[in-house]
Order: sequence, then structure tokens, then C-alpha cells
Amino acid sequence: MKIVVLVKEVPDTYGDRKLDLETGLAERSASERVLDEIGERALEVALSYADAHPGTEVAVVSMASEEAAATIRKGLAMGAASALQVVDPALAGADLGVTAAVLAAAVRRAGFDLVITGNLSTDGTGGVLPAMIAEHLQVPQATALSSVTIGEGEITGTRATDFGTAQVSATLPAVISITEALPDARFPNFKGIMAAKKKPFETVSLADLGVDVDPSAAAQSIMTAVAEKPPRGAGIKIVDEGDAGDKLAAFLVENRLA
Repeated sequence: MKIVVLVKEVPDTYGDRKLDLETGLAERSASERVLDEIGERALEVALSYADAHPGTEVAVVSMASEEAAATIRKGLAMGAASALQVVDPALAGADLGVTAAVLAAAVRRAGFDLVITGNLSTDGTGGVLPAMIAEHLQVPQATALSSVTIGEGEITGTRATDFGTAQVSATLPAVISITEALPDARFPNFKGIMAAKKKPFETVSLADLGVDVDPSAAAQSIMTAVAEKPPRGAGIKIVDEGDAGDKLAAFLVENRLA
């Protein structure tokens, strides 16, 4: 079985996040860039299965700038056998529709029995890419799974619903996405880090994938405005001079919090 895991480089959740006021795109250099945690968890699902089933091949696929290669290589250090990265200037600021088409083409190039992704990235938080990719690949999907069991010819799992949980399944090949309910990812050890330097890492362009993205064409998504985040106010400080309770009550009433 071959499992393809989609991973993404994102700005560190605990770092600064800024938008370029000229383009409206994220300034990825504003903070440390890391492998998205939900993508790491998805990779852990694949690696755990591979550990228990010899002969399973795990590959990571990503669409990112050339500078993201070092981050994506972490997936190889964790245990993936190979990596495929899509790099093309025309993909700067790509919307979800373009991203889904490109990633589907990359997955098709890599070859797959199962595709595993996170349910949504920490930067874009779109949450629709797994379903869109499954549509492009014309395979079943099972999304937002809080538990996963990979069988010989099907995938089963649990999904939270408004009424509790539901058991879902899909025949392979398929696309699934997982939530943060799945276990944390393993840490790369020294042996894995050294081995990652020798593992196959393919970098491809849109032309290699046969995908046509015309940057001069009408945008599939439109940014209407972008502005600097307003400074945070100092707030109101209440000093207890025997009437702090009255002041607090008045503040709550004034701000319609009581």
C-alpha cells in the first residue's frame, strides 16, 4: 500500500502573523516557519500503520515556495520514504480551487492508495481541500475523522456530529482528513534526520504536472481590502476604594455584559 500525506509549511502559531498590505498575502518571513501540526498528526497516522505493516510506502506531498524544502524534509526525518514538492511562481497567492487542482495532480503523479490530510491548516483554516482533492481524484472521501482504522481495502473511522458520533467508511483508494483528536506526531531522531538527506525529494513545476494556471486570468477569489491590525487598547483599570463593586457593575452594564 502507498499512503500519501499532504503537509504544509505555516507560520508558527506562537509567532507574529502579518499580512503584506500591498498584496494582502501572509508575510511568511514575519515569524518562524514550521510544518503544520495537523499535517504532522496525519503523517503519524500513516507512519504508525507502516510500522505495523511492512511493505507500506509513505510519501509526503506539498505545494510551497522553494524555501520550504527544509521544513518539508522534516517529514522525511520523521519516517516518510519520499517527498514531492510543487514549486512555481504562478502559485503565489493561489486560492483553494487552484490549490486543490495542483495538489490532486501532484498526488496523482506520486501514486496512491490512500491520501491523508489534516482537516484544516492553521493559517488558511479553509477546511475544504480534502473534499475538493477527492473530487479531482474521483475517489471516496471520509473527512474530519477523530479515529482511523486502515484495512486492506477500506478505511473506517469516527466523525463527530451534532448528535454525537458517526462511524464512516470508504473503499480504497480514498482521501481522508483527521482532526487533532489523533495522537501527537513522533519527534525525528538523529538517525532519521541523517537518513532524510538521502531520501528521494522531487521538486516539480506546474508544467511537470500538466496543470495550467494563468496568473493574468481573472482571480478565482477577490480581496476587497486589507488594513493593519488596530493597536490594542490599554483597557480600564478599577481601583478598589471601597466602591470597586459598584464600578465593576457599572462597567458591565455600560458595555452590555450584564
